[in-house]
Amino acid sequence: MSAKLYFRYGSMGSGKSIELLRTNFNYKEKNQNTFLLTSILDDRYGIGKITTRIGLDSDAEIIDKNTNLFKLIKKKHFDEKYINCVLIDESQFLTKKHIWQLTDVVDNLGIPVICYGLKIDYRGELFEGSKYLLMLADAIDEIRTVCTCGKKATMIVRYLDNKPVFDGEQIIIGGNETYTSYCRKCWKKLKDETKKDLEWGLFYLLKRLNAFSVIKTYSESLNSVKFFELVYDIADDK
Repeated sequence: MSAKLYFRYGSMGSGKSIELLRTNFNYKEKNQNTFLLTSILDDRYGIGKITTRIGLDSDAEIIDKNTNLFKLIKKKHFDEKYINCVLIDESQFLTKKHIWQLTDVVDNLGIPVICYGLKIDYRGELFEGSKYLLMLADAIDEIRTVCTCGKKATMIVRYLDNKPVFDGEQIIIGGNETYTSYCRKCWKKLKDETKKDLEWGLFYLLKRLNAFSVIKTYSESLNSVKFFELVYDIADDK
């Protein structure tokens, strides 16, 4: 059987890391060698650790933006031990270059590679690694979890100070205290409610500050995060 590049994605809390470690155990139980890797960006439990919410963990080689995955895996395969399978956690943080290197691992070394990660971020946008895995993977599987309403969760909401946010940096590392998974319908509803709350809050703030003309000058050229920062700067000056 020829080797394949797999992408197994799921929302937050779907058990992706649990599934990775379960797969690793199955290989080890049959005296097969695995090579575990994870992104240097995920430092929730320490650099180079794959850790689950139920307490299972394992050490892993780290991947940074300069890592050549083909060279790294090839060296490990021929110089240290024969590798039967490569398992990668947090694969959404990989780059386009990394994903192409993984195709070389599969096609030229004949080693199967299984990547686990998120598909989209809290804004509903693809991560770079996920985008190219969706394009180049030989097999794509979804690891499912449920929304608070009971439907399948496919979206993510980021919380800052216990308030949902839908704009800002794509990557902020966090766990259950920062991210919650929702179905698409609940995600859209929460986004609409958040937008309305912000708009009403902004309206009353500007009315109190009598600063409509100042804000109007800048609003069209600023994203929502910078927009609100400007409002609160004016509030501080008042």
